[in-house]
Amino acid sequence: MAKILIVDDEEKIREVLKEYAQFEGHTVFEAADGMQAVLMARENEYDLVIMDVMMPKLDGFSAVKEIKKIKDIPVLMLSARVEEYDKLFGFEMGIDDYVTKPFSPKEVMARVTAILRRGKKHNKKIVSDGLEIDIAGRSVFVDGKKADMTPKEYELLFYLVNNAGIAISREKLLTDVWGYDFYGDDRTVDTHIKMLRASLGPYREMIVTLRGMGYKIEI
Repeated sequence: MAKILIVDDEEKIREVLKEYAQFEGHTVFEAADGMQAVLMARENEYDLVIMDVMMPKLDGFSAVKEIKKIKDIPVLMLSARVEEYDKLFGFEMGIDDYVTKPFSPKEVMARVTAILRRGKKHNKKIVSDGLEIDIAGRSVFVDGKKADMTPKEYELLFYLVNNAGIAISREKLLTDVWGYDFYGDDRTVDTHIKMLRASLGPYREMIVTLRGMGYKIEI
């Protein structure tokens, strides 16, 4: 099963999540603040991080930013802050899901399972002309040069590739790529598609806009 790092300054929350995660067969590691989490992520490999936002020494957002500089680890954010701005900020940083406190441990574990499943779902390598998409290796090469893409760009591209040739609505992209309770709108999808096309350069036209509906990729 997965190696999960739980980061929260409240010991009781760590204990509850650890109990549920271990029950599902995962190996759990703990950190009491963002600074400790960054240090642990530098020295160890984890399949997923459950990160609280409000913590001493280094807050969750700052910790995620530092971790993403060195490793592309899926992150589930925990927070008592329910403002839409905080959720949008988190997703723009590349987190995979956002759960507000108080929460149900069962719901958190269900979201953990969904994130891990998305990461393991496909193991493809697509080569089309000068474009190479390696889903297992989470890398994209454009004419031999590695593309510099955000975690969400990768996730969006891989989702489209895994559903190549299929018309996908903006609503479904929001649900499957950003999460069913994401508070964004169609503009979020359009913005990321624009970013993704820029990253693909001469192969940008592989992503086809379906007027009034959504997108599909043709490989």
